[in-house]
Amino acid sequence: MRVVTLGEIMLRLSTPGYQRFVQSQSFDVNYGGGEANVAVSISNYGGEGVFVTKLPENDIGQCAINSLRQYGVDTKNIVRGGERVGIYYLETGDSMRASKVIYDRAHSSISEAKADEFDWDAIFKDADWFHVSGITPALSKSAQELTKVALMEAKKRGVTTSFDLNYRAKLWTKAEAQACLIPLMEYVDYSIGNEEDAESCLGFKSGSDVNSGKLDVTGYEKMLKALCEAFHFKGAIASLRESHSANDNGWSGVFYSNGAFHQSRHYEIRIVDRVGGGDSFAAGLIYGLLAYKDDQKAIEFAAAASALKHTIPGDFNHVGVKEVEALMGGATNGRVQR
Repeated sequence: MRVVTLGEIMLRLSTPGYQRFVQSQSFDVNYGGGEANVAVSISNYGGEGVFVTKLPENDIGQCAINSLRQYGVDTKNIVRGGERVGIYYLETGDSMRASKVIYDRAHSSISEAKADEFDWDAIFKDADWFHVSGITPALSKSAQELTKVALMEAKKRGVTTSFDLNYRAKLWTKAEAQACLIPLMEYVDYSIGNEEDAESCLGFKSGSDVNSGKLDVTGYEKMLKALCEAFHFKGAIASLRESHSANDNGWSGVFYSNGAFHQSRHYEIRIVDRVGGGDSFAAGLIYGLLAYKDDQKAIEFAAAASALKHTIPGDFNHVGVKEVEALMGGATNGRVQR
């Protein structure tokens, strides 16, 4: 399977352990970003993950590329140029103290990239799937045009598309998001996003209460079905997170497609690193649909893969298919493997 993703890969600077920004004297270095994380997961599952972006022609840009290459991600279609790699700072929370992210990504290379800089024939040659998220068009006007052109080029070639809504209030307003994203949905086959994303990005209100402190799965079924009907999606998917604290979450997923509703098993997870959890869910769903061609197995794979990601530091999900399938099968005790 060949899965193409488009977006921004960033330099992540994290405080060690659970230190606050004001007390830390150093940062841990990782690279990651929504669509890059998906490409790494696909490669780890034995597929061909392809990441498309623009990075500066300097050592930091090369470091970002190298971080992908070590996992087998195809980086041949990355354009070089522009001023800088975007940065984000991460302070990991604990117990009732939430994690905190600070962005420093203005004028990054991908935010100023133009659609005509990319060879779409080469990018989508033999591609089975194209994935992008709402973070990419939130970066700039030119990134909005780039996202639209990429989706149009994918659909023109018969490539299945998915869109992770991923609303980021620090990047744009709800009004700006809706003005951009609603017209893009005609090029999207599968939508990924929860109640808040659907309302923020698509102006969609299901009328169900999924924020009552207890998950209302019936409300999600209604919401996903309505999204499919409103935007003619082949399927709509959502991860279900129950935030007991910054460390402990309940986790599962739901999927509406072809007139049927599917729910994964539920996991209670002790979080090591929450960043990238949603991306690992999206990657698991894509892999599951392509590998199993079964909606229930696909949502089970997505939920299990992303549950495992929460136990791994960094943006990338360093797990393979056998590990995910073992968890799907009920191997949850975490006993030492000898």
